[in-house]
Amino acid sequence: MSVKDRDPLTGHQTTGHEWNGITELNTRVPRVVWFFIIVTHLWALAVWVLLPAWPLVTTSTKGILGLDQREEVAKKVVAANSDRAVWGERIKSLSADEILGDPELFARVSDTGPQLFADNCAGCHGAQATGGLGFPNLIDGAWLWGGDTDTVMETLRVGINAPHPDTRWAQMPAFGRDGLLPRNDIRMVVDYVQSLSGVKSPADTIAAGAEIFATNCTSCHGNDGTGNPDAGAPDLSDGFWIYGGDDEAMFRTIWGGRQGWMPAWEDRLTETERKIITVYLQHVRQDTVK
Repeated sequence: MSVKDRDPLTGHQTTGHEWNGITELNTRVPRVVWFFIIVTHLWALAVWVLLPAWPLVTTSTKGILGLDQREEVAKKVVAANSDRAVWGERIKSLSADEILGDPELFARVSDTGPQLFADNCAGCHGAQATGGLGFPNLIDGAWLWGGDTDTVMETLRVGINAPHPDTRWAQMPAFGRDGLLPRNDIRMVVDYVQSLSGVKSPADTIAAGAEIFATNCTSCHGNDGTGNPDAGAPDLSDGFWIYGGDDEAMFRTIWGGRQGWMPAWEDRLTETERKIITVYLQHVRQDTVK
């Protein structure tokens, strides 16, 4: 078949290729396609001339317009840092209540706080700051060392059982593993401690557990079990548990002891950033309580 043969239906020339009775047509490229090809090539040529486009050995072509996205970004970063320095100093110098009462600063905390928390704290305490097994809930109002602004900021600065020279230290002895209490005594202490938060147990067991508690636990947790923030000893009567409040979890806690750990953030976060996280958590806690 000659390439000059034409298809009787469309009138297009054929290519001479035929397969199983099917003849390939030599159809022209539509004009609209050529139009777009020409336009895009002209546009690319214009971009090459007007804007930075071609890399050289140590630099690149600058373009007639002299635009430089790196310089634009650098200028925006400088402006943002300058603005951040202004409101950052204000946050640093004001109290939490003053910050929460200032719409502009509160907006900054609302924008920056969740990001700082997500980047540095959510891995342990959860995206919503509600904690998990072994990690405290930061919005329930139950604080080991205290929940006021200064105390939380200090905890963030020095950490807990961390390498920081001023770190907060707290450790619960392993009463069972180290032979301080037999298993049965630990079980009675569990029943007594659970009774502090309303869990019912036999009266004789609670009485026996109270005596053991008074001898072994009150130096940290207080005579009434309400804890001691100065020592990081939790309140045992509020129903909030870091490691669980059921029989098995509490037995493991008393038997093997506990030593929580939190890194010191002084070298990673600035004082202003630590305060933003603190105020953010206090605001979230207030909303949770409401």
